[in-house]
Amino acid sequence: MRRPGRLVCHRRPDRLEAPQSDEYHLTLQGDAVTSHSIAVLLLAADGGQPAGPPQGSLLTMLAPFIIIMFLFYFLLMRPQKKEQQRRQEMLSAVKKNDRVVTVGGVYGVVTNVRTEADEVTVKVDEATNTKLRMTLSSIARIITDEPDGDSK
Repeated sequence: MRRPGRLVCHRRPDRLEAPQSDEYHLTLQGDAVTSHSIAVLLLAADGGQPAGPPQGSLLTMLAPFIIIMFLFYFLLMRPQKKEQQRRQEMLSAVKKNDRVVTVGGVYGVVTNVRTEADEVTVKVDEATNTKLRMTLSSIARIITDEPDGDSK
């Protein structure tokens, strides 16, 4: 016949100095060990108090958020702002006879630029003198004859 397990609590008399708090020696006797008895054992070893909310300063709690915002700014926002500024400078420098590529992939030569109307006229075919009127922001890039530093 199996005996049910029981939790036995003994006061620790082997300490001669004055204890900081009540110190007990906990043992589990018997055959049956249940999750409840283990939980009681852990709570008793912890002083009988369940764990409360973590205590920390406001800075330690906000530090991960500050680091994430710092990384977000330097990895995403700052490069995007630089790219927008470079594109705006490129669009403001568009002039007559520039060879351009539109966002739709159409190659052509600029024949007229009206910055106040945000409009540009691009000649796409020399033989038929076909021209397209489009917004200035539809120009993807300006083709230059100078080699970029990228190719070797």
